Amino acid sequence: MPETPPPALIDVPTRVIVIVDAQVTPAWQTLVSQWLVRAGCLYMLAWGTDCSSWDNSVDWANIARFGGKAIPDDGFVVTTWHLDKPLEEVFWYAKNLAVHPAVRLERTILLEISAHSRRDELLQAYAST
Repeated sequence: MPETPPPALIDVPTRVIVIVDAQVTPAWQTLVSQWLVRAGCLYMLAWGTDCSSWDNSVDWANIARFGGKAIPDDGFVVTTWHLDKPLEEVFWYAKNLAVHPAVRLERTILLEISAHSRRDELLQAYAST
């Protein structure tokens, strides 16, 4: 749900598809971006409302994590945004092309930011892609 605290995640190298279906405040977006980076997100794909701002927000969170110093290869977060693309195309991209240059990513999380959950629909669409 937008503007609520994010849940706890285990710090494991992860690919995250951020599915944005709601407007959020910049402060909350920053909070969630920092949470993603701390939780092990190393490849973030943003889709939906203002998806390009998520690309930037996660980039800044990763820079802040390392205090503006050089980011090590295994700490670099790859970010992409997919404006005007079908979500199924983003799912395909995540499964087939979203490879981190230094770390093997074996887990993908679908992070839906919406007032109304489409959990089952999104999981089914991801599984069938």
